[in-house]
Amino acid sequence: MTRVDPIESVGTGDGQRNRAIVIGAGLGGLAAAMRLGAKGYRVTVIDKLDVPGGRGSAIWQDGHRFDLGPTIVTVPQLYRELWAACGRDFDADVTLKALDPFYEIRWPDGTKFVAQQDTEKLRAEVARLAPRDVAGFDKFLDDSSKRYWFGFEDLGRRSMHQLWELIKVLPTFAMLRADRSVYAHAAARVKDEKLRMALSFHPLFIGGDPLHVTSMYILVAYLEKEFGVHYAMGGLAGMARAMADVIEDQGGALLMDTEVDEIVVHKGAVTGVKLASGLEMGADMVVSNADSGHTYNTLLRNHQRRRWTPKRLARTRYSMSLFVWYFGTKGTAHEWPDAGHHTILNGPRYTGLLKDIFIKGKLCDDMSLYVHRPSVTDPSVAPEGDDSFYVLSPVPHLGHDNGVDWAVEEPRYKAKMLQVLEGQLLPGLGEKISTEVVFTPETFRDRYLSPYGSGFSIEPRILQSAWFRPHNVSEEAKGLYLVGAGTHPGAGVPGVISTAEVLSTLVPDVEGVR
Repeated sequence: MTRVDPIESVGTGDGQRNRAIVIGAGLGGLAAAMRLGAKGYRVTVIDKLDVPGGRGSAIWQDGHRFDLGPTIVTVPQLYRELWAACGRDFDADVTLKALDPFYEIRWPDGTKFVAQQDTEKLRAEVARLAPRDVAGFDKFLDDSSKRYWFGFEDLGRRSMHQLWELIKVLPTFAMLRADRSVYAHAAARVKDEKLRMALSFHPLFIGGDPLHVTSMYILVAYLEKEFGVHYAMGGLAGMARAMADVIEDQGGALLMDTEVDEIVVHKGAVTGVKLASGLEMGADMVVSNADSGHTYNTLLRNHQRRRWTPKRLARTRYSMSLFVWYFGTKGTAHEWPDAGHHTILNGPRYTGLLKDIFIKGKLCDDMSLYVHRPSVTDPSVAPEGDDSFYVLSPVPHLGHDNGVDWAVEEPRYKAKMLQVLEGQLLPGLGEKISTEVVFTPETFRDRYLSPYGSGFSIEPRILQSAWFRPHNVSEEAKGLYLVGAGTHPGAGVPGVISTAEVLSTLVPDVEGVR
């Protein structure tokens, strides 16, 4: 078996130590490589896809760009801080466009709620939807602020791998009612069911069931309102390419179309990785941006684990999966004026649908949809006069006993989705579609090596968060670290970017760098 230095394997090595391999070129892995490069490490990023970005990558087809995953950029200071740590100017590399209103939520009876940044306009929306709930909404926003400063700016930006760190914050968790779910907290503040949905659906963007995810995640309401909702021109795929450019400018390398088969451990410490080709690459540090379940069950399969054993991982609750329909439409740039950049179409049920998806694992006839129409903001996503869309529906992951046969259900489910879209937002859509791509849970399993085809790795329930989540510094092998959605602080673009910041506090600078 041949053993190759990671940097030397692409022709830029000098034989020095302080070599790091990052498995996965998702946003967390790219941010980790940037942070390590700034500390003086010689970094190689390895990914099985042909372009960087992971879930934040894109597909180009028939002149359309389909952004595959995240579409919203929040907390822009996180990215500016990341670039600054590398001696770079984020705004010189990436253009963010603020969206206001943020998104529109619609119900089958025609009711609408427009989420926006201006406080008085937002309160007016609440008053129009649920006039008796304005005072409760004000309290909810205050609750959200407190949880943001504690949960995101404090816990979310430091490692929680030591039990003592959890014990110290338990009184604050109790005071903030972290035991209560996001939906239960919204229900405690407002009475209108539609407003409860509008205030509690955000965990779905990070793979969480609003009926069970800890109420700490109501922090998203404050996060959006305080810092705004933005779109990265060129999509998240463009931002991922900018991150890759920084890594290469630092002297790092990206190996695309290359799959890691195993993390190699010798005498309790990582020594590198073995590729699917059989080639071994040596390193002093390995950072896995792969799903934590895949990291421990597959990449460390030949190493005995003490904490993250197969038995323990089998008890872990994973996020739901996704059915995503990407399609281009011909000559529609001036059609459907009511369909903005972000629209959420609710089905007739909310809590019942959540229970079917997360608990029963049931694929239902009714659905709630997130509709992304980036062409109203970024004309580069489609040929002139045309549109690019992505429509997402939460569905059960592949681990439920009553599994779905997606070879059979894909065309049926897409037909139901088309019916909802034509009836509520995009009349005549079926005649306008010119090109399309469909992702099912099986795509998430195969493309991203995600256990059960989950969309967002481990679900962020209270006993699967902070110290209870797989740690950023692994206890299974010296020199192994984790970043990305499956570790602390969790999924969502701000979360995975923060995992790299936490990583940077756990590894020393290379001597002489600072």
